[in-house]
Amino acid sequence: MNGLDSAILTLITFVPAAGALLLVLVPRRDRDIRVFALGISLLALALSLHLPDHFHRDQAGFQFEQNVPWIPAPNIHYHMGIDGISLWLVLLTTFLTPLCVLISWRSIHERVKEFFILLLLLETGLIGVFVALDLFLFYFFWEATLIPMALLIGVFGHERRVYAAVKFFLYTMIASVFMLAAILWLYAKTGSFDFTTVQTAIRGGGVEGMAAAAPWLFLGFFIAFAVKVPLFPVHTWLPDAHVEAPTAGSVLLAGVLLKMGTYGMLRFNLGLFPEQSRLNAPWIAILAMVGIIYGALVAMVQPNLKKLIAYSSISHLGFVVLGIFSFTSAGLNGAMFIMLAHGVSTGALFMLAGVIYERRHTYQISQFGGLATPMPAYSTFFLFIVLASLGLPLLNGFIGEFLVLSGAFQARTWWGVIATTGVIWSACYLLWMYQRVFFGAVTHAENLSLRDLDLHERVALWPTAVMALAMGVAPLLWLNAIAPAVDSTLAPFTQLARRVAR
Repeated sequence: MNGLDSAILTLITFVPAAGALLLVLVPRRDRDIRVFALGISLLALALSLHLPDHFHRDQAGFQFEQNVPWIPAPNIHYHMGIDGISLWLVLLTTFLTPLCVLISWRSIHERVKEFFILLLLLETGLIGVFVALDLFLFYFFWEATLIPMALLIGVFGHERRVYAAVKFFLYTMIASVFMLAAILWLYAKTGSFDFTTVQTAIRGGGVEGMAAAAPWLFLGFFIAFAVKVPLFPVHTWLPDAHVEAPTAGSVLLAGVLLKMGTYGMLRFNLGLFPEQSRLNAPWIAILAMVGIIYGALVAMVQPNLKKLIAYSSISHLGFVVLGIFSFTSAGLNGAMFIMLAHGVSTGALFMLAGVIYERRHTYQISQFGGLATPMPAYSTFFLFIVLASLGLPLLNGFIGEFLVLSGAFQARTWWGVIATTGVIWSACYLLWMYQRVFFGAVTHAENLSLRDLDLHERVALWPTAVMALAMGVAPLLWLNAIAPAVDSTLAPFTQLARRVAR
């Protein structure tokens, strides 16, 4: 491994934070601040492209590892690394952040410097979650994402922004305490926070009291992740946070931050507690299926465009959780692919919602209608992303849902039957929303003079459309890197199944 490979994850993680600190020194000219923030986010993206270019796709273990002692007592290491599961989540974060800068170019008018500082700090926290292999370091980054996101909502959001920010912060922080307790118990018994060391100790049966503690440890991690997803019924913070957040906040919240929960389930719940994952799978799958149907039905009756997109996230993330706990190769590969596809498509939907809000200052669907006439480019982008979100073949939403449903049918037939109805409902609420917003006569005179997409908006939206098409046409570019890590995660479940068969 060359010098750049050993330090690349540190560079990708902390370049945005370093840029945020340097941004303090940039003169308070709004244009200079925006250009500087865009440059830093593009630098992080450029560095992250080194990962897929040098990633060994047939290798299941962690790559680009950096493991050095950090704090001797307690035994904390600065341990970073990625596999096929975390690789694309890092790329998703660095891909969406420059687009967030662009879509905020004209919409943020006050405290511009503070806004972009928070955005860059959030990027560092999100990347850190996906690359940290020390449990203490993971928890540090996990909590570090809360403050910039809460401030983005509470300072730069809409009318009920403080309520939404406090609700988001309390829900996620309180849930994280359960995970912290589980991490500290594991450290007390193993003497290490290192993920691979703890995993090896658990699988080797060398952790005293593990049999009695395992159910509680599993729940400690699961509660933190379930709230972050969010899984029904701990989802109520999400619609408020989305509706009140600025556009960039909603894009990173839906696109990346929610994936912290599903990533945690894959990495820690399945990775550390395979037997408990198997035992708890039935009720978790039921909650996932309830979330799929509930999120879709509630989205269908929403009068608020942004809240509709928020509830669609609850439905789509239900597919991810169901795929994870199907314990099938198709299910886990599909879950990972939905995470990435949802990040691109729903991120684009929130950007599109922000575009119309800047022109009309409302998200109420009843205030629109006939927008295809004054805004043809906008309506075309919106239709393309809607079709991607509802799972049209050859666009990114299709392959993930197909794989998850395949895995669900393999696990239990009735799981697949129930989950399949969610695909139908998603087509209903998305197409009905599009029809009400863009078709028919223009019923509000002010809509006739709405300007179409400007240059910054087009530049922000084009990459999402291109990526939605590329992921739909050539999914193996992503799945070939994901599959070995998924197979490694599933290995203990194969052994469990053989043990039960005997």
